[in-house]
Amino acid sequence: MRPHLPHARWIKLSAWLLLALCIAATVVPIGLRPHAMLPPNADRALAFAAVGALFALAYPRQWLAIAIFLVGGAFAIESTQFLSPSRHPSFSDALVKSAGALVGIAAMRCVMIVWMRSKSS
Repeated sequence: MRPHLPHARWIKLSAWLLLALCIAATVVPIGLRPHAMLPPNADRALAFAAVGALFALAYPRQWLAIAIFLVGGAFAIESTQFLSPSRHPSFSDALVKSAGALVGIAAMRCVMIVWMRSKSS
């Protein structure tokens, strides 16, 4: 599946920038971390769902590689909190981020499949 995306470069740039923002929010000292009105796990899951969806849209043929990259990345990013004395890495936080990324990828794949089917009929 390779839909024609007129703004593919911007989608790719957006995916990488959002991932960079998620990394920054994860590794900065706790006092500099952005605070949302959502519970922390919902915030984590939604942020990584958005990352997963953007990456799935930006690289539609590489969805499995993206899934592996983002799940591994969630654990790697979470482990960088060992470098900051004010942060406390958590296996469950990495799981929530991973699940969010996978949900985002799956949701975008579904949207793309429906879109491609509607264009072909």
